[in-house]
Amino acid sequence: MLFRQLFDENTWTYTYLLADKKSREAVLIDPVLEQVDRDISLLNELGLTLKYTFDTHVHADHVTANGALRERTACKTGVSAKGGAGCADLQLQEGDQFSFGSHQIEVLGTPGHTEGCLSFICSDKVFTGDSLLIRGCGRTDFQQGDAGMLFDGITEKLYTLPDTMQVYPGHDYRGMTVSSIGEEKAHNPRIKLGREDFIEFMNKLNLPHPKRIHEAVPANLECGQAKQAAA
Repeated sequence: MLFRQLFDENTWTYTYLLADKKSREAVLIDPVLEQVDRDISLLNELGLTLKYTFDTHVHADHVTANGALRERTACKTGVSAKGGAGCADLQLQEGDQFSFGSHQIEVLGTPGHTEGCLSFICSDKVFTGDSLLIRGCGRTDFQQGDAGMLFDGITEKLYTLPDTMQVYPGHDYRGMTVSSIGEEKAHNPRIKLGREDFIEFMNKLNLPHPKRIHEAVPANLECGQAKQAAA
């Protein structure tokens, strides 16, 4: 499998490109609107056909490129059925599977950061969005966030994956690029608190809202094309 980890420095967002080397079919996870030209250029350079774009959730810190990529490549877009983005071609639910060439992506529901958070499993990799971060986790104080639900999703779903499974998060703010399930079990300080202390800790974070939340959420409910739709 061909794999690339891409980065948007303005929002600290990771976008992931996965592709089958034989069929040249490709998938993008969490694409960023401002990086559409970069991503399409890379697809063209590598001779790939974009089959799917998936968002791990309705983001509050950046605008998704799902809609723009669909217009330019005719790919299918997917987001959680619980996310409220009816514009997506695929309303994703836990257990859904999608193939690209000889590879498959499986959808895992990991809500808590938002009600509609998903993780995606492909081979020895899991793409956890904002649910499980490297030595951390996503906040739970908006978009129907729920700290207890997040803790349960991490410990009862993600932590049941093999310890060797590579963890690729939606963001990182400390220069980390990849972890593993085993590493996070051993070293993630928030999850090691235990459920009740985790909930108390998360409920006391008192963080400012993301700077672009009032722009990003409405746009992402329209697959990143709210402005175009209103024009």
